[in-house]
Amino acid sequence: MLFLGIDIDTKNLPELDNSFVPLGAFIDGYLKTAKKPVAFVVVRSEKAISVFDTFIHGTSDMREVDQFFASRVVKFMLWAYGGYEILICGDEDIAAHLKEEYSDKGTRAFDAAFMAHVYEREFAVRFLPLNEKPGAKGSTISIGGNFDGCRIGFDAGGSDRKVSAVNNGEVVYSEEVIWNPKQNDDPEYHYQGIMEAFITAASKLPKVDAIGVSSAGIYVDNRTMVASLFLKIPPELFEEKVKNIYIRAASEIGDVPLVVANDGDVAALAGAMELNSGSVLGIAMGTSQAAGYVDCDRNVTGWLNELAFVPIDCNPKAMEDEWSGDIGCGVKYFSQDGVIRLAEAAGIDLNEELSFAEKLETVQALMENHDERAESIFRSIGVYLAHTVNLYTLFYDIENIQLLGRVMSGNGGALILATALAVLSEEYPALSKQIRLVLPDESSRRVGQAIAAAGLPRIKDL
Repeated sequence: MLFLGIDIDTKNLPELDNSFVPLGAFIDGYLKTAKKPVAFVVVRSEKAISVFDTFIHGTSDMREVDQFFASRVVKFMLWAYGGYEILICGDEDIAAHLKEEYSDKGTRAFDAAFMAHVYEREFAVRFLPLNEKPGAKGSTISIGGNFDGCRIGFDAGGSDRKVSAVNNGEVVYSEEVIWNPKQNDDPEYHYQGIMEAFITAASKLPKVDAIGVSSAGIYVDNRTMVASLFLKIPPELFEEKVKNIYIRAASEIGDVPLVVANDGDVAALAGAMELNSGSVLGIAMGTSQAAGYVDCDRNVTGWLNELAFVPIDCNPKAMEDEWSGDIGCGVKYFSQDGVIRLAEAAGIDLNEELSFAEKLETVQALMENHDERAESIFRSIGVYLAHTVNLYTLFYDIENIQLLGRVMSGNGGALILATALAVLSEEYPALSKQIRLVLPDESSRRVGQAIAAAGLPRIKDL
């Protein structure tokens, strides 16, 4: 396969999407001939800096492919690590190109505005000579793994919410409830859903000593900074009703420790607990693609890990993510959106009156009955996953990948895993020996994050 003149060595493409151009394989091919050293740097704070040392061609005839490579790598870094400043070290042309992309009228204006909001700093792209490249810096946070006392664990998904009651490490109750937070513009709907889950779990315990929450989005001091769950909430109501929504709900249960964490990080913590290992990338395929990472010491890094919005497909006709406006991003491949998109290609006619969650359930029911069309969907996702694991290893130190979420339920999840392992073995044999892909038991796939969330807070005085 040739893309922008780069030879991409791949033998496996998704059977329902043969126009897929895996970004990781493109980068592998690109770097075979690139010789000019450069570095891309993303700054989150003076004490949190991520550096990607690499190469470009740096010649006029390769300018277009150099710009494409830099654009996709920096986009990945920005959403994986987070930051308010991009430093391009070693090439002024690339710096100028990216400065235009991330300008107010550029193609990445959304990304710049988003990061400026999250970090409450003006977003900037700057050039530096390579010899002025800053060093990488980072800090980690130790959370989770606490199961003393009586705890509530809550996992807020985009199509269902899960809650678990845990008494001294024993799960005494778990439930899943369908809800539609992304389609609802009344913050009271969200608040009542959270309260109902908290109260139900509390009723199964003799008392409540702590509450842990796993929720899609970005959270600072248990406050909601950005979250797609509350997509329809007007800005003024977001500030008033949503920013402290979990704090308010927990206070109704009692004056107990509360920790709210990104659901991806909780997925990674769940994986570290189950595998008794570190260097875990947790991926939850549900309403969106949630991701999180714990390092070799089982600590979270403070990175965004918003892999739903990192590019994985170079195909210029790839589907657009409606939120960010970019194409080829993980959310359209590793979520219920991906299943629904592929269902059309597989010839499955889904009732448009069904919710997204119900459409996924329809495809999964066909899968349980060994429908070949449904099987082709999950095999295709498995091929996506194998190629994307190769991409992820360029930016993360990974020994284990824990796969969770509604899409990974049932026979479909098992087929995704089997296909991914087969493609990894054929295409990336070294990686297949280095990295474990793990599918927990069915219960853990669905409610494992709620149980892991229960262990987030520490209880000071039990």
